[in-house]
Amino acid sequence: MMELKVKPVIASYDNFQQFAKSENICENDLIVTNHYVYEADMEMLHLPCPILFQEEYGFGEPTDSMLESIQKDFPKDIQRIIAVGGGTVLDISKLLSLKHWLPVRDLYDGKVPVEKDKKLILIPTTCGTGSEVTNVAVVTFALEKKKEGFVREELYAEQAVLIPQLLRTLPFNVFATTSVDALIHAIEAALSPHASETVRLFCYKAIEMIMNGYFQLREEGPAKRKQLYQDFLLASTYAGIASDNAGCGAVHALSYPLAVKFHVPHGEANYALFTGVMKNYMELKKDGEIEKINKFLASLLKCPVDLVYDQLEILLNQLLPKKALWRYGVKKSNLVEFTDSVMKTQQRLMSNNFVPLNREIVYKIYKELL
Repeated sequence: MMELKVKPVIASYDNFQQFAKSENICENDLIVTNHYVYEADMEMLHLPCPILFQEEYGFGEPTDSMLESIQKDFPKDIQRIIAVGGGTVLDISKLLSLKHWLPVRDLYDGKVPVEKDKKLILIPTTCGTGSEVTNVAVVTFALEKKKEGFVREELYAEQAVLIPQLLRTLPFNVFATTSVDALIHAIEAALSPHASETVRLFCYKAIEMIMNGYFQLREEGPAKRKQLYQDFLLASTYAGIASDNAGCGAVHALSYPLAVKFHVPHGEANYALFTGVMKNYMELKKDGEIEKINKFLASLLKCPVDLVYDQLEILLNQLLPKKALWRYGVKKSNLVEFTDSVMKTQQRLMSNNFVPLNREIVYKIYKELL
């Protein structure tokens, strides 16, 4: 088994100005970002390169129509893409670094040659997706109401850059959903049968850093997060490295239909499914890696092992209150559709489960969480 793969070079800077000077940004670069990030950290630098603002082509998570709309404004002779943003900006930019990214459906179906012709630098402005160190681009196909991940070596960035200062404009709800997503990345990767012991070092360190940050927020309030952004950003990257090596599993797989049909933010959708998946794992197998991670979580939470997920929910609910699926609009009639979607389209993720989950168990998880 391969112990660890870390593809992009990982760099860090105190601020974007320091990064821009070091990388000598020029007219052959393209920055993909959001207006609020640009206005706060780039506008005063009068950069010589073109800028694409993601929200001018659509809101929310990446969609095929968003990528198709960008084509008309995509500048010529670009040699390097610098993506500064959350998961949407980073995933879109991975595809834009390819020579051909349209039609998006044909690309995802293997009908378009995958050839990278631009260098790629990814700079996260949230603390959760870990996309800066993965080779996955997740896109929602709007008409099909389907969310799919595209995994290719060509989607790795040449460089991932961590700049904690860029998180200072992050709204609390986005901080909450993305950091919970990072925590789930680390837990799912640790439980994956494809995880090596080296990968699990990254998992457990990410879990510890995120949980310790949450304890400080519990004691000192939401404003405390601004002093912890460096830790959360690094923990998110550790969790991204872990998930890139070992994969995410059923929590992510089962969250996709909820996110697509009811437009639930990715991290929130994951949290809605998280403890339901974990409790069903334990009904099937209580020993092995799940026993180890439960003891580790219990030691951090200072609670008995059999109460670990109840206590973890109490902690996480202070940041991101968990909702029953019906509160998003899910009806019992949706559960068969959700289950079928997972079993038919999410085997890439389901292959990373701690124990195999069949159709009946997937339906059971949804039903218990309704």
